[in-house]
Amino acid sequence: MTTRSDLAIFPLNTVLFPGGVLPLRIFEARYIDMVRECTSADAPFGVCLITEGSEVGEAAQHEIVGCSARIVDFDADPRGLLNLRTIGEQRFRVIERRVADNGLIRADIELIEPDTASPVPQEFAGCATLVRRLVDDLEAREHDPMRRMIAEPYEFDSAVWVGNRLCEFLPIQPRARQKLMELEDAAARLSLIHQYLQQHGIIPT
Repeated sequence: MTTRSDLAIFPLNTVLFPGGVLPLRIFEARYIDMVRECTSADAPFGVCLITEGSEVGEAAQHEIVGCSARIVDFDADPRGLLNLRTIGEQRFRVIERRVADNGLIRADIELIEPDTASPVPQEFAGCATLVRRLVDDLEAREHDPMRRMIAEPYEFDSAVWVGNRLCEFLPIQPRARQKLMELEDAAARLSLIHQYLQQHGIIPT
């Protein structure tokens, strides 16, 4: 496992997947400092699901498995808020965390190896078709690629990519989404998603 020290952590009430789009609106001083640091060093920050506490105020408790996020675009609105577009990069596991004087969480982490690339099995072809429909709908409603909730490049033949994108859109609790993100077997993740979609009549059995 590759380790990294002193990664800034942003606890949120959401789960980020590799390749996923995460727009953020930043107004707290600690996170504005984090954005300044990340952009100047071309470095990512970490996103972890909150287990106790909230996104604002005192440093929240969070899951130990998260995903790094890279800032790909940002702007400031007239009120001084920072609007970010970030993309998920790689999962990680927190080894040790600490809270800085400004309330920003920093952690030593180990990176989790990316899921092994594999094609979408024929029995799960309906999952890939559903993601194509999602992309078609997003493109029809939003012509600017930088504002869509699925980022290019599209990898409809990838079991990893298709599974991750569906996990982001499933109407499930964040804790269940976290469990799917933590799975180390992309085929198992896609299989669980396929079962869910069939059970809820979203794709045919």
